[in-house]
Amino acid sequence: MMRIKVRITCKTCGERFILRGRKDKGQIETGFKQCLCDNREDFEIEEAL
Repeated sequence: MMRIKVRITCKTCGERFILRGRKDKGQIETGFKQCLCDNREDFEIEEAL
């Protein structure tokens, strides 16, 4: 498993978060659960360089 920096953008309110996550078998896991606006589903998750 690789530790990577991940950028999460909420598609509802536009809030952005930068977290550390793990990349394993093409999946990115950060433990992120919900945005400040209570959105729990609609996110754009990408690897930050």
